[in-house]
Amino acid sequence: MSDQPGLTSYTRFSGCGAKLGPGLLEKALCGLSQPSYPELLADFSGNEDAGLFLLGDGSALVQTVDFFPPIVDDPRLFGRIAAANALSDIYAMGGRPLTALALVCFPVKVLGLEALRGMMEGGLEALAEAGCALLGGHSIDDPEPKLGYAVTGLVRPDRAWRNNTIKLGDALILTKPLGTGLVNMALRAGLASPEALAASQASMARLNRRACETLLDFPVSACTDVTGFGLGGHGAEMAQGRDCGVRLFFRDLPFLPGARDYAAMGLVPEGTYRNKEGRLASFSRAGSLDPLALDLVFDPQTSGGLLAALPKAEAGAALAALAAAGVEAWIVGEAGGPPGEVELVL
Repeated sequence: MSDQPGLTSYTRFSGCGAKLGPGLLEKALCGLSQPSYPELLADFSGNEDAGLFLLGDGSALVQTVDFFPPIVDDPRLFGRIAAANALSDIYAMGGRPLTALALVCFPVKVLGLEALRGMMEGGLEALAEAGCALLGGHSIDDPEPKLGYAVTGLVRPDRAWRNNTIKLGDALILTKPLGTGLVNMALRAGLASPEALAASQASMARLNRRACETLLDFPVSACTDVTGFGLGGHGAEMAQGRDCGVRLFFRDLPFLPGARDYAAMGLVPEGTYRNKEGRLASFSRAGSLDPLALDLVFDPQTSGGLLAALPKAEAGAALAALAAAGVEAWIVGEAGGPPGEVELVL
C-alpha cells in the first residue's frame, strides 16, 4: 500500500476547474483601468494569456502567474503538473521562460514537510526541463494544497502570438487531447480506468515547449493554450471582436481514453457549467447543440495543449514537424463562420 498522502481528498475542485468562470471574471474586471504606459503591449484588459512589456533593447517581457490544485495524489507529479501549467502561458505567446517564483498553499500540519518537498521537487524538475530558473517564492498555511508559479520570459514583440488575431481561412491545430477535467472527476468518483489516468496524467505533466518551439518556424496567426475555460471558452476568446468566427469540427476533436464515457455518465466538473454560463452565448445556434457535445467542449482542461491558428497551406507541414518533434497534434477546426462567434460542427 502506498504511503503517499491523498492530496486529492483535500481539494474541492478539479484542477484548472478551480478558476473563476469567464463571465464572472469579466464582471469583476469590468471598468478597471490603469495609467497608460507606452511600453505596455498587453495587460489584464484583454484576454491574452500573458502580459507583454517592451524593453529598451527591443525585446519584450512576457509575464504570467498561475496556481491551482492538480488532481493527483503523488506530490512530485502534483508539482510537475503545476509547473507545466504555469509555463504554458509563456509558450502560448511564443515566448521563452526565464525565471519563476513559486506560490504555495499547503496544510503543513496535516500533510507534512515530506509531501511539500515532493511537490517542490516535481516543480523544479519541470522548470529545469524548460530552462527556467526558480528564484524563490511565497507560501501560506492553507487547508487546501495548491501550487503555482509567476513566470517571466522573453519574446520578440513582432513574433509574439496573440490569442485573437485569427485570419479567415486559418486552420486550427491542437497539441494535446481533451478531457482532463472529466478524467479527474472520474478519479474522484473512483471510476477512472488505469488507462485513462495514465494518459491524462502524462498529458498534464508534458510541457508545451516542443510544440511552441516547432510552431515558431511557421506563420502562426494566433495562439492560446486550452486550460480552465475549456476548448469552447478559449475558442470564443479567439473569435472575440474578429471579422470571422471559429469553426470547430467535433468529429475531429481528440479525447483522452474514457472521457466521452465519463461525460455520458454525468461526471462533469463544476467548471464546465461556469464555462457554459460565460461563453455559450458566443456559440452559433447554441440552443440546438447536443448537450453532451457541449459538456465535452467546455470541459476545463488542466495543463492543456496549444491551440494555434495558421494558414491552411501550412497546416500539413506543421503537423509533420510537430510529429517529428514527438508532439501529437490534430487539425480541429478553422477560422470561419459568423464574425465573433464559435460554430460547433457536429
